[in-house]
Amino acid sequence: MKAAPRPGRRSKAKLGALTGLVVALAVVEFVSGVLQGYYTPMLTDIARHLGIHDADVNWLEGSQLMLSALVVPAFAKLGDMVGHKKMLLISTVLTAIASLVLPFTENFTLFLIAWALQGFYVVWLPLEIALIWTRSRASGAPAAITAKAAGILVAALQAGAITGALVGGLLVDMLPLWLVLLIPALTVVACCFVIGFGVEESPEVQGGRLDIVGLSLVSFALIAFTGGLSLLRLNGPADLFAWSVTALGVALLIPFVLWELRHPDPLIDVRMFANPALGPVFLTAGLFGVSVLGAQAPLSTFARTDPEIYGYGLGTTGFTTSLIIGFYLIAMIIGALVYPVAARAFTPRYALLGATLLVGLGYLMFLPFHGSYTQVTTNMIIAGIGSGALVAALPATAASAAPRTQTGVATGLTNSVKTVGGAIASCVFGIALLQGAAETVESTAGTFSGYVTVWLVCGLTGIVAAASLLFVPKQAFTDRLATAPPSPTTPPYAVPESL
Repeated sequence: MKAAPRPGRRSKAKLGALTGLVVALAVVEFVSGVLQGYYTPMLTDIARHLGIHDADVNWLEGSQLMLSALVVPAFAKLGDMVGHKKMLLISTVLTAIASLVLPFTENFTLFLIAWALQGFYVVWLPLEIALIWTRSRASGAPAAITAKAAGILVAALQAGAITGALVGGLLVDMLPLWLVLLIPALTVVACCFVIGFGVEESPEVQGGRLDIVGLSLVSFALIAFTGGLSLLRLNGPADLFAWSVTALGVALLIPFVLWELRHPDPLIDVRMFANPALGPVFLTAGLFGVSVLGAQAPLSTFARTDPEIYGYGLGTTGFTTSLIIGFYLIAMIIGALVYPVAARAFTPRYALLGATLLVGLGYLMFLPFHGSYTQVTTNMIIAGIGSGALVAALPATAASAAPRTQTGVATGLTNSVKTVGGAIASCVFGIALLQGAAETVESTAGTFSGYVTVWLVCGLTGIVAAASLLFVPKQAFTDRLATAPPSPTTPPYAVPESL
C-alpha cells in the first residue's frame, strides 16, 4: 500500500523536471528574441555608421541567413549524435563571441563577418524542441506537450524581441551606437551560464559519426546558390555568370541527394522530403522564411523613409519604428499561444493552413494600405498572428512526424529551409530595392516599386504555402501517430494515406 503513490510521485517529478527545462529554455529564447528584435529599429543608423546604402543592409541579413543555412544541418545532426544540450551551449558561446565584435568595429567587412557568425543563434529553437520532444516521449502525449512548450518558447522569444526592439529603438536615439550594440552581446554571455547550469542533456544520444561528405556537398551547394544570388544583386539580372553560379548551386544538390540516399547514417534523411506530412511542412517553412526573415530590413527602412522627400514611407524615428515592430511581435505571441488551442480544436493541419493564410493576407494588404502608420501597423498585426503560430508549429510538427533517431535533424530542417527561403528573399529584395535608385541623385532610400515587390512576394508565398498544406493527411502531427509503433515495412515517419 505504501508503494502505490510512487508512480504518481515519479510522474510529478518528471513533470517538474520538464517544467524546469522549459523555463530555462524560455530564458534562452528570450535572449534569442532580444537579438532578433534589438537591431531592427537601428538598421538605418547602422547603415549610416558603416557608410553603406539602405539596400546594402540586406547584405547583413543575407550573410547571416547563409551561414545559418550551413550550420543548422550540422548542429542538428550533432545534437542527435552527441547531445542537444552540448550543441546548444557551443552555438551560444559562438554567438556571444561574434556579438562582442560588433560594438568595436566600423569596418563594413569585419562587421559583416561578425554579423554572419552571430547567426549561430538560429540553431537554438530546433535543438530546444528536440530536447523537449525526447523528454516528453515517455508521457504518451509528446505531440501535445511539445506543441504547448513550443508556444511558450516562441512567446518568450517574441517577448524578448519586443523588449529588444523597444529598448534598442529608444537607446539608439540617446546613446553612442557602440554602447547600444554592446548590450545584446552581454545578454548572450549571460545566456551561456543559464544553459550550462540550468539545462540537462537529452536522455537519448544516438552516437555515430558525422557525415562529413554530405555536409561538404550541401555546404558547397548552398554557398554556390546564395553566392550566385549575391552576384545577381551586384551585377544585375543580365549577368550570365551570376546565373551560372546560381545554377551550379542547384546542380550540386544532385550528388548530395545521391550520397545521402546511399549513406547508412546520413546528415539529412532526404526521404523525409517525400513524406506526405513532412514534405509540405518543409515547403511551408521555406516559403515562410521569405517574409519572416527576408522582409524584416525592407519593412524597417520603408518606415524610416521620409515621405516629404521621396513621396512614400512613414518618416518614423527609431523609437516609433520599434513600436510597429512591437505590435507585430505581440501579435506573434498571440499566434504562438493560440496555435496549440487551434490545433486541438481543428487538427494541426488546419491550424497550420489558417496561419499561412493570415501571413499572406497581412502582406497583400500592404498593396492598397501603406500610406499611414495605422495601416502599416494593422497589416503587421495580421501577418504577425500567423507568423507566431508558424514559428511555434513548424519545428513541433516536424518532430512529431520525424524518425525516432532524426528528431533534431527534422526540427533543424524547418529552420534550414526557412533560412534558405529568407536568404533568397533577402537577395531578391535587395535587387528590387536598388532598381532605379541610381537615378535618384544622392539617394540612399530604396525604390517604391521595390517595396511593392516585397509585399507582393511575401503575400503570394503565404498563399502557396497554404495550398501545399491541403495535401497533408488530416490527422498528421497528432499523438495518435506520434506514439504509434512503426510498421515493419513502413518508415517510422510515414503517415498512412488513408488518414
